[in-house]
Amino acid sequence: MKRLFKTLVALTAISLLCQECSIVPLTGRKQLNLLPESEMISMSLTSYTDFLKVNPLSADRINSAMVKEVGSNISASVIRYFTDNGLSGRLDGYRWEFNLVKNDSTPNAWCMPGGKVVVYSGILPYTKDKNGLAVVMSHEIAHAVARHGNERMSQELLAQFGNIALDQVIKQQPEQTKSIFNSAYGLGAAYGVMLPFSRDHELEADKLGLIFMAMAGYDPQTAIVFWDRMSKIGRSRPLEFMSTHPSDARRIAKIKAAMPEAMQYYKNK
Repeated sequence: MKRLFKTLVALTAISLLCQECSIVPLTGRKQLNLLPESEMISMSLTSYTDFLKVNPLSADRINSAMVKEVGSNISASVIRYFTDNGLSGRLDGYRWEFNLVKNDSTPNAWCMPGGKVVVYSGILPYTKDKNGLAVVMSHEIAHAVARHGNERMSQELLAQFGNIALDQVIKQQPEQTKSIFNSAYGLGAAYGVMLPFSRDHELEADKLGLIFMAMAGYDPQTAIVFWDRMSKIGRSRPLEFMSTHPSDARRIAKIKAAMPEAMQYYKNK
């Protein structure tokens, strides 16, 4: 009951704060980002550094180079798109890094605010090549630049603390805030339960990812093959990457619907 009350308070606060909504690039969806992006980037740097202390980088030079190459190409496309559309301010504080970590048992990848991207070696058998890797990395980068983590974190903080000033919550509850941040970005079971991306977030990241990879010169049509393959694997063997990235007929249908727009970017590359 207490949790329900806090959730209702949070929903009320969200409705009252709609005037503070920002707009997601490309889709035009309104979203609530109550936390300064500079604060999100600061927390991401701390968590990213902590993560790398206990998760060794892969010694596989070829695949590590591939991750850096694909990531650099996609981030360049993101920067170009945002600059061309007068949105470069959304990337303030971004210092892109792309790392492959040695973890063959976990098919996963993520991108934090500020452009810190990690790919687990366990996902490479599923991506198979640069195009497949581009599908995954562009999707995760899309989550970050669309500020989905900020949106999830804002909602969770409102649910837990009501309409208390969030800057005060961050100062007074640093460990709890850090835990919410880590769960929002799925940094492993040690940080608690992962906050799932909503279906809107997933479909939004799919669409943005298609366009970003197309701009970078990777064939967006391979996304259909990749997600179809992942959906079949996920049915026979639960995958961490699939636990927060549901793949179903509706998702693939949405990707197909967005394909003509994405292909325009690919053809114009």
